[in-house]
Amino acid sequence: MASFLKPVFASAQRLIPSFVRSLGTVSGNRGLNIDEPIVFERGQENVSAVRLPAFEPTTEHLGGMERKSKMGLPGLSEPEVMRHYVKLSTKNYSIDHGMYPLGSCTMKYNPRLNEIIARIPGFSQVHPMQPQSTAQGALEAMHLLSEALLKITGMHGVTLNPSAGSHGEHVALMMIRKALLARGDQNRKVVLVPSSAHGTNPASSAMTGFKVRQIEILPGGSVDMESLKRNLGPDVAALMLTNPSTVGMFEKDCIEISRLVREAGAYFYMDGANFNALFGRMRPADIGVDAMHFNLHKSFSTPHGGGGPGSGPVVFSERLASHAPIPSVHKNAEGRYELREDITESSIGRVKAFHGQVGVMLKALSYIMALGDEGLRRSSGDAVMNANYILARLRGTLSPAFESRCMHEALFTDEYLKGTGVSTLDMAKALIDEGFHPPTMYFPLVVSGAFLVEPTESESKLSLDRFCDTLIKLVERIRKGETDYFHQTPVHTPIRRADEARAAINPVLVHD
Repeated sequence: MASFLKPVFASAQRLIPSFVRSLGTVSGNRGLNIDEPIVFERGQENVSAVRLPAFEPTTEHLGGMERKSKMGLPGLSEPEVMRHYVKLSTKNYSIDHGMYPLGSCTMKYNPRLNEIIARIPGFSQVHPMQPQSTAQGALEAMHLLSEALLKITGMHGVTLNPSAGSHGEHVALMMIRKALLARGDQNRKVVLVPSSAHGTNPASSAMTGFKVRQIEILPGGSVDMESLKRNLGPDVAALMLTNPSTVGMFEKDCIEISRLVREAGAYFYMDGANFNALFGRMRPADIGVDAMHFNLHKSFSTPHGGGGPGSGPVVFSERLASHAPIPSVHKNAEGRYELREDITESSIGRVKAFHGQVGVMLKALSYIMALGDEGLRRSSGDAVMNANYILARLRGTLSPAFESRCMHEALFTDEYLKGTGVSTLDMAKALIDEGFHPPTMYFPLVVSGAFLVEPTESESKLSLDRFCDTLIKLVERIRKGETDYFHQTPVHTPIRRADEARAAINPVLVHD
């Protein structure tokens, strides 16, 4: 509240009788904070937003699978349907509301220009099966994006097909497996994954048929080179290195790691999910990377969350090029763009029904073209600067996981909470009451009670200070012994503290 309004507000409060201030509302609502029931509780029988003509039901093609009871759908009028979902939408938190500091998620602001570009009718209404001669604009945009990703990374080739980062990992590992089989090296069945990697790395490896062997990290957060050397051998197919890692550190030995992996006859895969910290400052090709996926939806500012939408293009070295999936976009001698879909024996073939998430590609291309070379370099620098500013401001209040500076995200442990009875979860819940989306908690698993903050380059110093000031004041309350409050939070939300663990284990998926 503005300081000049505080006396006015205090005077107004004194004019309201105490019994009025202590009463709740009869409806349970609080102004515009409306207690909205679920749609099944709102519905009535014999009410519908549409009126359909009577029809004769038929069971001719159902083979005995026809429904024997009512569907039980809620009956609502059109205004009731609209109001229900609009009210629910206002309870969501988004980057448009404020800072979204989820670590390892890169929830940066999504410029509206990108949305305008993606909604141009020639793009938004294109169909993947229409003649290529009628989709030249979309194909040219895909070709431009491919060229931009190759310039940013210095790599030999790119496929735009994967639907998300995890899909990109899977595609790259299939290419690696194909390359190993092509050279008669079918006994390489192990993928090395550092403990500081994204959780999708071991999952993708297992899904592709590899066994996973973990590489330890040092107390400072970097890969333990002795652990790597001990585990490299003739059975190793690849190393998957998240760089910067999930602990927010750049792998300082990445060139030596690349040399050791290649000398051992394996492939060097780099998880590029955190590449937002590296634009214009490091090219994967220059450190010997064989394959890397992008998360277009993270690094290039396209909206994501709740499972999508995403896009995970893979860039690759020359020695994996012949194993790339189809289709790929090319510019022919006449200057026309075309999808090459001829499968060769060495290719891994199709990895998606059509040609990738074109809407996400368009938004990413718009972002790249708006920023240009210098803008991308500055964005990565600002992202790292913002994370280090948070690390510096909170160093005396929270417990940094490492002494050194970080890259794109700052990692804290729960050491500062020891003996207080307050947990990382309690701190996250308290932040919700303060109007902030909590950072990522309990990940990565390599530190106790992890609290992972990624501000991205979108946030101003004022925004960062508001966040840090709030955390500092919350910790002050803990140190004063006001710990019961934290076990009750959030108290100012439509739904109070939920038991997420029980909900995940025993979800209630039907309305009784």
